[in-house]
Amino acid sequence: MIYFLLISAFIFAIIFKTKRSLHMLQQNLYNENNRYLKWSLKNYKQFLDFDIINIFLSLFGILLIYDIDNLVYLTLIVNIAILIIIGITWLATINNDQNKKPLVLTARIKRLIFTICLLYIIPVIILIYNAYNYKITFISTLILNIMLYLNTFVVLLANIINKPIEKLVYNYYKAKAQNKLKSMPSLKVIGITGSYGKTSSKNILGSILNIKYNALPTPKNLNTPYGLIMTVNNNLDKFTDIFIAEMGAYKKGEIADLCKLVKPKYGILTQIGTAHLETFGSEENIIKGKFELIESLPKDGLAVLNGDDEKQVNYKLKNKVKTIWIGINNEDADVRATNIKCSNKGSNFDIIFKGDHKKYHFETKLLGAHNIYNILAGVAFGKEFGIEITDLIQAVKSIRPVEHRLELKRLGNFYQIDDAYNSNPVGALNACKVLAMMPGLKVIVTPGMVELGAKEFEYNKVFGEEIAEISNADYAVLIGQKRTEPIKQGLLSKGFDKEKIVVFNDVKDAYSFIRTLTGKKDVYALFENDLPDTYNE
Repeated sequence: MIYFLLISAFIFAIIFKTKRSLHMLQQNLYNENNRYLKWSLKNYKQFLDFDIINIFLSLFGILLIYDIDNLVYLTLIVNIAILIIIGITWLATINNDQNKKPLVLTARIKRLIFTICLLYIIPVIILIYNAYNYKITFISTLILNIMLYLNTFVVLLANIINKPIEKLVYNYYKAKAQNKLKSMPSLKVIGITGSYGKTSSKNILGSILNIKYNALPTPKNLNTPYGLIMTVNNNLDKFTDIFIAEMGAYKKGEIADLCKLVKPKYGILTQIGTAHLETFGSEENIIKGKFELIESLPKDGLAVLNGDDEKQVNYKLKNKVKTIWIGINNEDADVRATNIKCSNKGSNFDIIFKGDHKKYHFETKLLGAHNIYNILAGVAFGKEFGIEITDLIQAVKSIRPVEHRLELKRLGNFYQIDDAYNSNPVGALNACKVLAMMPGLKVIVTPGMVELGAKEFEYNKVFGEEIAEISNADYAVLIGQKRTEPIKQGLLSKGFDKEKIVVFNDVKDAYSFIRTLTGKKDVYALFENDLPDTYNE
């Protein structure tokens, strides 16, 4: 009976720990660029778990000179008790789960689960078949306890073992996607990349082009090789006129690889900045990495670049592809927005096309000047593809706000400006400007920005200064005491009221706090960035 309880307790604890490790592995892109390994070593506190006691108990059992039944059973019972406590602790935390993006049970995760089961099943079988051999029992429990304690690395080992299989699976679906694209020679492929605003630009472009064409943007954040392959294989069909491929990257060469995959003829560069500076290594690498899209375009293609972005203006383009420059401040831009006015209902502005002295008035529900850049890029392509100006005006007017990107919505007794998917200095500054335009009581909720390398502290401190000076916020709600320390320093350095700085470790508490801010004024709460679960404190 005791061995049945022991094995059951082990299985229970293994399931709990493996689920957590798989969740982090998935959020860290299956250890791409050693992201999962770095996360594991950075979060060393996970190894301060009290289940390490079981390792010493097993060692104690192995070192027993005599087979003293009572002592053996007592040792095993304590082992079981600790495993049960681990399981109960897990169950108790389920209702308070802070996970924003749950583990997705994909085919790849299922293959990993199978491999993990094989790794764990060997000591379990030994334990079952040697139930009355105390020495072997304790050796088996020692192995299981060590594997349980180091579950993070057991999952990493399974990921390494599965790599050849995943490579075969990837190559199969990659070839399938490439063959499908080859079978559609009339398909227009537009690539979009940049440090900020890729998803917004993609969705806005899709909305504009769909007024005349059947345009397919990559769904959600599927901007990796796997995401593009999945989109082509599952969503592209013979009725699609235009495929809009969002392209993300963490290092040089990745955009070039995506271009080899889908072969875009057209390209858009959104703003270039410091996002993913840590993985790119330098600002120069970021610029070169983003321009891989434009350098990959064929000579008869078209590139839309931002004339207000100094990094793009100063880049020496080797490709002689046709280029359209968009801008707001740059008076020499080919497609320029002027007379911009924003409110809590949206934005309106005029567009001037180079060589055409007439101004065309546009209105949109979208907030923020950065969204106007995205609209300019979409209008530039729409005009290039033969869409009438009157139709472009109507298309822009009907664009719906992109989910989690300065999305204004009513939540109970307050308005939420949901900018959860932004994590960069430019996006944060734009969000502060948007909050400043809102009437009523203003609140900003943020955990700060990540993946900015050695400059992360500096950028977050500047963000705190911008909150104090630009957003006109009445309250600053910071999520994560340690992580938001530079923001707090920036706030205080610019004279922000210390009593109006509130710190929580769970964003759910921020919602509860905002609901207490009742009064005559409407409350506008900007939720700037929502870090993935890998950054939970």
